[in-house]
Amino acid sequence: MIVLLTALQREYQAVRRRVTEEKVHRHPAGTLFTVGTLAGRPIALAVLGEGNTSAAALTERAITEFRPAAVLFVGIAGALRDWLQLGDVVVATRVYGYHGGTSEDHGFRARPRAWDAAHHLEQVARHVEGDGGWWPEAEPRSRRPDVVFAPVAAGEVVLDSTSSAAAVQLREHYADAVAIEMESAGAAKASQLHRATPMITIRSISDHARGDKWVTDRTGAPQVAADNAAAFAAAVVARLDPEADADSAERRPPKGHTVTNTASGHANVVAQIGVVHGPVQFGTADRREGRS
Repeated sequence: MIVLLTALQREYQAVRRRVTEEKVHRHPAGTLFTVGTLAGRPIALAVLGEGNTSAAALTERAITEFRPAAVLFVGIAGALRDWLQLGDVVVATRVYGYHGGTSEDHGFRARPRAWDAAHHLEQVARHVEGDGGWWPEAEPRSRRPDVVFAPVAAGEVVLDSTSSAAAVQLREHYADAVAIEMESAGAAKASQLHRATPMITIRSISDHARGDKWVTDRTGAPQVAADNAAAFAAAVVARLDPEADADSAERRPPKGHTVTNTASGHANVVAQIGVVHGPVQFGTADRREGRS
């Protein structure tokens, strides 16, 4: 099983259009997942909403529910570099949680938090980019998007300026980040805490974060970017090792499994309990078993 997560409805629909045999999987807490097949692989897909906080909580929920072999966060991002063009795909080699730091009299001191992409997922993504097959030859758009492997920054605000305090902070302390978004730091942290579940972020550029976002939004650039990110993510899913799915399935606790402990003879045990799912029944063993 592969889990794909998105923040916005547009991003979710771009991935969902590529899913077959889909059905709804309802988490007990109310989160709805679309489960089905993408590029021949079983997947679970969800839209989480904006922000690192919800991304962290719901990524943890998805990992606990599905025990996936990998988590892909898929969507759009703002460019921090002029040479990136609308629709280009950025595969995050590292995710920065850039809001950490201390504010002192003489200025801001960064306290970097960073999570590297899972090595094998990054390697698969590089092979997908090298082969070039992820971009359909029949694609009607005039320009083939570039694929860039570089760090991204994930914060709690929408950046639409090159001179704001947040923009200056990024240039001074996270100079190698090429794109900015709002969820991957939370998802990366949740993946790290859950037995280092492999995770990677795939984003496509929808604007240049320089004060003209409303203009690019009207051109349809966000939809183009969402489609590009979804297409590249689907190609990555298709290339993942099928044996990893078997490994993740083995880690998933069996449903309806019953464990029975019986004490006999002179033993006097009230309960021996680890993690229990389902009813617990206390009883007394047949004491005749302890007779000689």
